[in-house]
Amino acid sequence: MRYFIELSYNGKNYHGWQVQPDVVSVQEKLNDAVSTVLQEKIEVVGAGRTDTGVHASQMFAHLDVSKKIEGDIVHKLNSILPSDIVVYQVFSVDDKKHARFDAKSRSYEYRIWLGRNPFLLDFSWQIYSQNLNVSLMNEAAKILLEYENFQTFSKVKTEVYTFNCDVTEAFWKREDALLTFYISANRFLRNMVRAIVGTLVDVGLGKITVAEFREIIESKNRGKAGLSVPAKGLFLTKIKY
Repeated sequence: MRYFIELSYNGKNYHGWQVQPDVVSVQEKLNDAVSTVLQEKIEVVGAGRTDTGVHASQMFAHLDVSKKIEGDIVHKLNSILPSDIVVYQVFSVDDKKHARFDAKSRSYEYRIWLGRNPFLLDFSWQIYSQNLNVSLMNEAAKILLEYENFQTFSKVKTEVYTFNCDVTEAFWKREDALLTFYISANRFLRNMVRAIVGTLVDVGLGKITVAEFREIIESKNRGKAGLSVPAKGLFLTKIKY
């Protein structure tokens, strides 16, 4: 039988979602908790892979079990998981439903704090000595919707079958000192959102023009794009099926 798990996590203490040798991952912690509660070896399959230090306010994963899950599994999982990983629900699905391949879209937010705030150090990139032109950053962000190939913003050493992504929204919104970048697409490349944000910030700082932002996309050259901004400001916020 197949079940879906909805969860969230603070990525500060983890080397991303995916199980890796010699480092701690979110997937590893969830595998251990589910296996303990269900008394059988379980390996969950996530809807995506967040990088080291990236957070998720909504993540889904699926797991296969030999018998129907009974009792309050949510409470049991949360009682043994670390406090920075929280399960919200576990529900049965069709045996063919896949957490990763059946996801229609994924949404991310990148949060910049324009100033200093000691309570947001783990959840935002803080810029306090430079002014950003948010209007220009939004003008450039709109250009993303015109393109499919985002090789420019992909990690160089990565094995993917295509660099194409269908970006359906990309915009900045400022609320007092909080500046948030919202982006949704059917799929994302490794490091893509952080590289896009870094390049858009260059637009906001006047280091490049909106026209040059377009040229950078068309170059398909990661070396021409901006820096990869800190992981702590990035959140996976929504997955649609």
